[in-house]
Parts: sequence; structure tokens; C-alpha cells
Amino acid sequence: MDYGVGNLLSVRRALEACGGEVTLSGAPADVEAAERLVVPGVGAFGNCVSALERFGLIEPIKAFAASGRPLLGICVGMQMLLDHSEEFGRHPGLGLLPGRVAAIPAQDLEGRPQKIPHIGWAALEMPNGGAARQGTILQDLSDGEEVYFVHSFAAQPADATHGLSYCRYGGHEIAAAIGRDAIFGCQFHPEKSGPTGLRVLSRFLSL
Repeated sequence: MDYGVGNLLSVRRALEACGGEVTLSGAPADVEAAERLVVPGVGAFGNCVSALERFGLIEPIKAFAASGRPLLGICVGMQMLLDHSEEFGRHPGLGLLPGRVAAIPAQDLEGRPQKIPHIGWAALEMPNGGAARQGTILQDLSDGEEVYFVHSFAAQPADATHGLSYCRYGGHEIAAAIGRDAIFGCQFHPEKSGPTGLRVLSRFLSL
């Protein structure tokens, strides 16, 4: 989906490398007709939501999610799946999954300052031995595989069962992927995460 925000070229190339046929569009009619929907996002949460509003995409995305077709939010696109964000004030999200988005702590668990944003590779941790990943975009991944992150804020799902995987930054638990039914989100960038990220996208295309 093209609404003027996101790393569209890299995402498109990654999906095509996985065998997907990609249409870049910000037209509500194209969202309504899509088999699957990818919502990218970079930058500030509020700006991304405002862009969706300008393109008239809020309600089409909600209707798409309600239809049961697979939806994937990437980076800020994942964060927008939740109820609201606290980035530069309080901004409403899409409300597709309950929860909020809050700043990554500026100190590690030992009280030492840590760099924000969180940039780089981090290992995925699968809750409950990875049982939750079955039937999701993470089905083909194993505990400990590394993916690439760039973010200053992190999702905090209200329902622990919606947390598909986590990573650690300064000892803090950070939501790496969330999901429920056919609605999924990756805080990491699968299009920048090498073969591991391509397996995520390939699974999404197979759902």
C-alpha cells in the first residue's frame, strides 16, 4: 500500500523475490480489492496516521482487516495496528489490536544510558517455546534468529497472547512481532532482514 510513507521499493522487491505480485496504490478501491495488504510506515506515528487519513484509507483498512484477509504492518505500520501511540503526544491508531505504543526506555535495566533509536540486529525470542508462531508469519522461524530493527518507540499489546515474538534491548523486552487471526505486525524490517525476513514474507504470501 502506497500512502506516501514507507520504504516501498525495498518492501516491493522483497515481496516479489518471494513470488508475490505487488500493486503499489493508495486508492481505497485497490485496498478493498486486494488479496493481501501490507501497511508500511517510517517516521512519526502521528504523521503516518495523518497520511492514511488524507488518502481516505482508515476505514478501508479496517474493513479489510474485518474481512479476514491477511494484513501485515511493518515498523510504524505495525504500531498503527494498536489503539494509540504516545509519540509526540497521544495519537489514535487503527484499533485492530488492543494496546499502546510507548517510548523505548533511555536506560538499560542496570540504569545505564542506552542509545535511542534502537538500530541493528537482534535475536527473536519466541514465547511458550514458539507454540504461538504456528499458523502465523513466524511459522518458519526458530528461536534466536536475528532480524533488523530501526525504532525509538515500541508496541505494548494489551493481550499477551498477541505477542508472537520479542527481542531484548538493554535487557528490556521489546515486541518484535504481534498478531491475531490474519492480522500481523513486524516491528523489525523483514525486507532488510536477509533470508530470515524473506521467510517471514513468504509465509505471509502463503496465508
